[in-house]
Amino acid sequence: MATSTTQDFNKILYTPLAEIDPVVQNIIDKETWRQFTGLELIASENLTSLAAMQANGSILTNKYSEGLPGARYYGGNEYVDELEQLCRKRALEAFHLDPSKWGVNVQPYSGSTANFAALTALLQPQDRLMGLGLPDGGHLTHGYYTAKKKMTASSIYFQSLPYALHPDTHLIDYEALSKQAKVFKPRLLICGASAYPRDWDYKGLKEIASREGAWLMCDMAHTSGLVAAQELNDPFEYCDVVTTTTHKTLRGPRAGLIFFRKDLKDAADLESRVNLAVFPACQGGPHNNTIAAIATSLLQVADPAFKAYAKQVVANARTLGSELVGEGYKLQTQGTDNHLVLWDLRPLGLTGSKLEKVCDLMGITINKNAVSGDTSAQVPGGIRLGTSALTSRDMTEEDIKTVASFLHRAVQLSLQLQKDAGSKLLKDFVKVATTPGSESYNKVKELRNEVEGFASKFPLPGVETKNLKKPEGLHDF
Repeated sequence: MATSTTQDFNKILYTPLAEIDPVVQNIIDKETWRQFTGLELIASENLTSLAAMQANGSILTNKYSEGLPGARYYGGNEYVDELEQLCRKRALEAFHLDPSKWGVNVQPYSGSTANFAALTALLQPQDRLMGLGLPDGGHLTHGYYTAKKKMTASSIYFQSLPYALHPDTHLIDYEALSKQAKVFKPRLLICGASAYPRDWDYKGLKEIASREGAWLMCDMAHTSGLVAAQELNDPFEYCDVVTTTTHKTLRGPRAGLIFFRKDLKDAADLESRVNLAVFPACQGGPHNNTIAAIATSLLQVADPAFKAYAKQVVANARTLGSELVGEGYKLQTQGTDNHLVLWDLRPLGLTGSKLEKVCDLMGITINKNAVSGDTSAQVPGGIRLGTSALTSRDMTEEDIKTVASFLHRAVQLSLQLQKDAGSKLLKDFVKVATTPGSESYNKVKELRNEVEGFASKFPLPGVETKNLKKPEGLHDF
């Protein structure tokens, strides 16, 4: 609190957000209401804990600490050093790793910066890499480019060649990948994806990488919580470097981690290369408040209760998939091994963009996504759905069946809206849905009210919802 001697120009430092900036407070309140009364089904999102939020909003945000524990460029880092060392220890424990064989850098600001730092450590400019193609479920940071443009740093600074899914099974085509690698001779082979519902053959990938003299790196950003809970195959058994975000199935704050082998005879300096690639090559001082939230979240991951959570995430995803298949819809691979399902809307003549928009109006948050065979990432033919966040709100299989019924009704409404619009344009589709007084508008409102009534029965981590009040200024449509 400010004191009687606090200078006028410093009094602002002690004023609560709601008092000093009610505009920002109102935006936060509206987002809180949206999350409480809606259904979060984006596979790359989750709901972190109260403890992680408290750590992330702590006084640690004040401290600058470029460098590593024991080797900082600033003074006053004795407690930050203690924190970062604790976070490293917990990261290794969460993934059941021997500290004599594995190390970890906990400073990356995000998964994308973690990936580029890993590439910087492992490769020289214009070295070759292979990653799963974006339309087949890969990630932008795995070397994505188009026929006309190199889109991301991973394709700008390195030569990349995508591998693909088998056209019939929509599973990773390991045989074709092996043949490509024989010709392309990559220095780095990347596995992991952002929209692939099945597990990976890390042993087979290691055999290919070893044959070509390539590093094997896994980006487990989407599945790291399931890996830690030992619900999926273990990439650490075969990979040289493993990266992850911390906010998806790991259920922490928004940040990244880079794990690296310490027991490779031909890579004695890998630890140094990774650390230097993170800082100073790719970023500045770490966000100590976020590292605190990571450490707290990893403590939760190591708790036996987290394994039960991971099992429920997978069970919920499988239930969601089976319910949609039961309604006659097509899923890529017709099911899932992990937290997500990839829904192919092309047989319906409906784009992912339109269903995403209708679900937004209903209070269901999903994201349009390319499915195998798509030619445009801007107008994709599918939807990616994930169950991590719903599971964090205590939903189980029976609740997921209700969610699936909402999605089914959203599709039927979308098909009617598309017919009423009389064109393929998204703007005409939205206009029909949001014209007050129309039959379609009334159906959207009815569904929105049902979703809100259902969603608001469940708790929201980090928020006391008992006396939560509807804020002013909420968007209608």
